[in-house]
Amino acid sequence: MDHMTRINFTSVIFATPDAGVSSETGVWAMQDFYSLRKEVEATSQRVKEIRDSAGLEQLGEELAKLETATASDSFWDDRTSAQQTLLALTDVKDKLNLLKEFQSQIDDAETIVNLTEEMEATDTALLEEAATIVKELNKALDKFELSQLLSGPYDKEGAVINITAGAGGTDAQDWADMLLRMYVRWGERQRYKTRVVEKSMGEEAGIKSATIELEGRYAFGYLSGEKGTHRIVRQSPFNAKGLRQTSFSGIEVMPLLPEDSLNVEIPEEDLQIGFSRAGGSGGQNVNKVETAVRITHIPTGVTVRCTEERSQLANKIKALSRLKAKLLVIAVEQRASEIKQIRGDTVKADWGQQIRNYVFHPYKLVKDVRTGYETTDIVSVMDGELDPFIKAYLRYKYSESMAN
Repeated sequence: MDHMTRINFTSVIFATPDAGVSSETGVWAMQDFYSLRKEVEATSQRVKEIRDSAGLEQLGEELAKLETATASDSFWDDRTSAQQTLLALTDVKDKLNLLKEFQSQIDDAETIVNLTEEMEATDTALLEEAATIVKELNKALDKFELSQLLSGPYDKEGAVINITAGAGGTDAQDWADMLLRMYVRWGERQRYKTRVVEKSMGEEAGIKSATIELEGRYAFGYLSGEKGTHRIVRQSPFNAKGLRQTSFSGIEVMPLLPEDSLNVEIPEEDLQIGFSRAGGSGGQNVNKVETAVRITHIPTGVTVRCTEERSQLANKIKALSRLKAKLLVIAVEQRASEIKQIRGDTVKADWGQQIRNYVFHPYKLVKDVRTGYETTDIVSVMDGELDPFIKAYLRYKYSESMAN
């Protein structure tokens, strides 16, 4: 992934109430205008609080310091350090520009409201413009506030999602396929570059496993809370009697890190490497040559698999990179100073392990067992509307860290 890739903070939508125009008449009534003015005032206060808490003066000082560092004659002597400095510089510039844009947008909305109060006739087009500004601005503010909860060492990176069918037979494999679609749709909603790089098909239906790569800022930070077992309860489409079936699938999430940032040494004797034939499409040799690679870190039991490349060597290199990224994340989670100190971290897709329940029958409900957040709009969730769950988990995680 290109470390200089950026996404617009407003590209992901967190719904806010529509202000303004009457849904029945399309005409701005007096109460609609007062409602809009109140919304503008509330948003203005929100912008002020966000700008104050962001520390504009400190950000300016940090920007000056970084710009001075990049102008040094010895700046490129250490290429890795230089790239990190450039990344930090871009982040500070993006944040300052975004905070400036917040103020500019709310100024525009306030100007429209003030002009309307002085006008004898209501300019509907102007009021609709103000309502749109406030709505989109609140989405951007939601996104900005959420990003401030992401402070982990890899939160700003892209993400790799591994989906594995668990207990439940064919139903579990079909469930894994449904989750694959859900996460792909979520990635597309965020305007991330989203690719299904590996997929192992089930015997009757669905998939045994799949791997998704999402390139974009903060993808790992947002998705890290998805790690765990996901449980579905529904009437089985694979049962002639249509009996209710409970199935499980496991989700693992790793940061998408460039090879030059993976400063992890793993002794050869700690690795168990196996080869097999890759299934599915991929060229004439894909089912004839053992190109698929599976690497297990023996001390922890952590395993990764790579099949998407055409050669065994390329798959081995990519699998080793994913293993290193996975071990780095586990080390951070377990507060281990060295890889050799970490314990196994396998997601068990089975009874009593779930982080989220998806109930399709006898009622409709999706509920996260950690945060308690729930919704009956299961159709939207399966179509990739995961933002409320992500937001709830990040706030829950932040509260937990403050309590410890």
